[in-house]
Amino acid sequence: MTSKPQSLRRRLMAAGLAVGLLSAGAPFAQAQEYDVLIRGGLLFDGTGAEGRAADVAIKGDRIVEVGEIPASATAATVVDATGKYVSPGFIDTHSHAAPGIETPELAPAISVLTQGITTAMINPDGGGPADLRPQVAAIEANKPGVNVIPMIGHNGVRREVMGLENRKPTAAELAEMQGLVREAMTFGALGMSSGPFYVPGKYSDTSEIAALAKVAAEFPNAFHTSHIRDESSYDIGVLASVAELIEVSRQTGITGVVSHMKMLGPTVWGLSDDAVEMIEAARAEGLSIWADQYPYAASSTGLSAALIPGWAQEGGQDALSKRLQNPEQRALIREGMVENLARRAGANAIMISSYSADPSLEGMRLDEIARRNLKDPLDTAIDLLIKGGAGIVSFNMNEEDLELLMKQPWMMTSSDGALVTFGEGAEHPRAYGAYPRKLRRYVLDRNVVSMAQAIHSSSGLPAQVFAIPDRGLIKPGYYADVLVFDPETVRDVATYPKPHAYSEGMTYVFVNGRAALAEGEVTAERAGRVILRGR
Repeated sequence: MTSKPQSLRRRLMAAGLAVGLLSAGAPFAQAQEYDVLIRGGLLFDGTGAEGRAADVAIKGDRIVEVGEIPASATAATVVDATGKYVSPGFIDTHSHAAPGIETPELAPAISVLTQGITTAMINPDGGGPADLRPQVAAIEANKPGVNVIPMIGHNGVRREVMGLENRKPTAAELAEMQGLVREAMTFGALGMSSGPFYVPGKYSDTSEIAALAKVAAEFPNAFHTSHIRDESSYDIGVLASVAELIEVSRQTGITGVVSHMKMLGPTVWGLSDDAVEMIEAARAEGLSIWADQYPYAASSTGLSAALIPGWAQEGGQDALSKRLQNPEQRALIREGMVENLARRAGANAIMISSYSADPSLEGMRLDEIARRNLKDPLDTAIDLLIKGGAGIVSFNMNEEDLELLMKQPWMMTSSDGALVTFGEGAEHPRAYGAYPRKLRRYVLDRNVVSMAQAIHSSSGLPAQVFAIPDRGLIKPGYYADVLVFDPETVRDVATYPKPHAYSEGMTYVFVNGRAALAEGEVTAERAGRVILRGR
């Protein structure tokens, strides 16, 4: 009587059916059940490999299967990705999402998610607090929509110890700054940022930055990202500034990253060749040197940072305003502004993006405001600075430099974008469109880089450079930060005149296995986490 079931079992096994028979004492095998099953898409796994047909299964917060998943498998959410691309979520290596993400209103991070960004690295340019614990607590309390990686910033640490003073630190002050960096790294920071372009980091020298980077380098896989001292030709020059970052890595062994790398202003257009050669030589030397870049030919900063000589920025905005109202000091400052305006490509290249004293000026060019007021552009800028300063968008880069840098295998993608209230201010469009812009303009329309390289530079490469555990790839066991996007429709919508517009084409965005975007619509999910060392 037992031969029939045994014979049936053999026949079923020969047919490739993994079943059990109750009469033989074994239960029927159950079809695999997942939380999310993404079927039929073209998978770019983040390694830089070309796309391939593959399904992706998610259970809990992890990817559990990648490949051809049997038709019998079921899931609570099944995504038909036919005709779409599937990739890891993007890691924004240079994000100004803080302090916005520390507030309840902006914590959902919609403008970030609609770009496909699932992880934002905050406190760039040396910014952020000297003590990361309150910041992390605020972010976690608001349940962010994306993952967040806080860096410890040199400028924040220097400000805590020395204020905005233009001098070298004493031995005791340097030791105190080193202690703050060590404390932040022990707390869980993955690395350190610096911004010697900005006050008070502007008043530091290479040895000071190296002394703090040496402390960070005590921790495994630490890194140092930097808004280098000069991206143009004034002061020490862009090439000397890249060399400074390399020298910090040479002295300390730390991984070095040139933040939002660019050739800023007509006087340095074309120097990207030299910068690439310099970085290649450092890498050949055995140093771990990388860079990131946003895909726009315009930058954004503060009007004072762009135009005011460093010595006149000592003490902050109030001190600057007083100096500008003193006739003798105003004349000296104005003299120093002449070259700085020229390197920004002139008054027409500067657009006011935020100005609390008179929001009606937002979106206007500096030369336009000057003509309206019947004043010289420099005097117009001084008037704005006396009344509290302004944020600007500066049109000062060359597409050929941008594209050459983008092609480098050590170049990552970033946004340099803030997390802002929708509709307020003439924000740089990178806050809404950086990653879709790269995919649309530089991959799909202009073929500057391949889709595989663009995705790798936005996911797997940052995870590798910054040693972010179990993220950046579509791979079993990795966290389920996953995108499904339409190559026909993915695009940036934000423009310089109308920057407040969400990007299009992201169909699904999963953060830690939960759908933050579904069918292109924002959900109520807030699954982001703060990523800290050892946690």
